[in-house]
Amino acid sequence: MSKVALITGAGRGIGAATARELGRRGFHIVVNYRGDTVSAEKVVDEIKREGGTAELAQADVRDPEQVAALIQSRDAVDALVCNANITPPFAPLDTMTWEDFIGKVDGEMAAVFHLTKRVLEVMRGQGSGRIVYVSSLSAELTRPGALAHATAKAALDTFARHVAAEAGPYGVGVNVVAPGAVRTDATAHTTTPEVEKARAERSVLHRMLEPEDVAKVIAAAVGGDFQATTGIRIPVDGGFRVLSAS
Repeated sequence: MSKVALITGAGRGIGAATARELGRRGFHIVVNYRGDTVSAEKVVDEIKREGGTAELAQADVRDPEQVAALIQSRDAVDALVCNANITPPFAPLDTMTWEDFIGKVDGEMAAVFHLTKRVLEVMRGQGSGRIVYVSSLSAELTRPGALAHATAKAALDTFARHVAAEAGPYGVGVNVVAPGAVRTDATAHTTTPEVEKARAERSVLHRMLEPEDVAKVIAAAVGGDFQATTGIRIPVDGGFRVLSAS
């Protein structure tokens, strides 16, 4: 029987790439999405065309009742990838409202809080499981307008360390994957060809990252080779920090 991987925000970008990658590796994929059914169905179809198995799972993972309905019928969840994107306001403090700021932080943390509680109930019963939280390099960098986004991701990183400590005795590994700048639909409106060129020049790889680059790292983190690794944060930045430190 295939292992089950639940991936939130799996209709596009990093989530979709991760769904396809884990599907190739033999996982049964639960493709969670909030509103874009067409994109999510496309991911399911792509996985099936490659010989894998997948299903749709519509739910707003910020809502505890919807999360409960998503998890309660499942006998097994072997991997949880928390990737749902809560669009942040990009603005400096002097023009940002409290409602916009806390909306990002609250949305980010509500999703991982409710999902983690429910999924850990299943994983503790199994005596095994892997959880990966998709964070961002922004949590450790300072850039204009990223106050809300960076604060939310820093909170996520801290949350993950504590969950790793609590879940470890039950055979559950918990890690964070923190991408740098990735070319996705969600980031398209925040960049230009000139910005992408500048970012590529600040990477050891001399190119922008693609969702598939991040997906492969996430897939490794939920695989068997990471059984003795938990509570860590894995940057996926194409060597951005190497050049930034030089």
